[in-house]
Amino acid sequence: MGVKHAREYEDILVELKDAMFDIGDGYLFFEMDTTEWDELERGQQLELMEALADDVFYALGEDPVLHVGKGVVTYRPKHHIIEVSVDEKESRIIRLI
Repeated sequence: MGVKHAREYEDILVELKDAMFDIGDGYLFFEMDTTEWDELERGQQLELMEALADDVFYALGEDPVLHVGKGVVTYRPKHHIIEVSVDEKESRIIRLI
């Protein structure tokens, strides 16, 4: 089972990447510490978050709830969305259709 979508994958990936970046500690997925993350240029950080978003998108096809750093990413196939809980106060909705 995969994540079904009708929107262009690239458009979904951009929104998911931005949400991953806003989680703040998504770099922990790559077993990096804060010092290593802070030493990267912003462009490098965004590249890593794009790789993370790509991995998360495909992983959601197997497990509809993933923990990424302090955030939670949930695939809701019934509603055709991915919900990213950035923190306890903010969520992002990424539409798949």
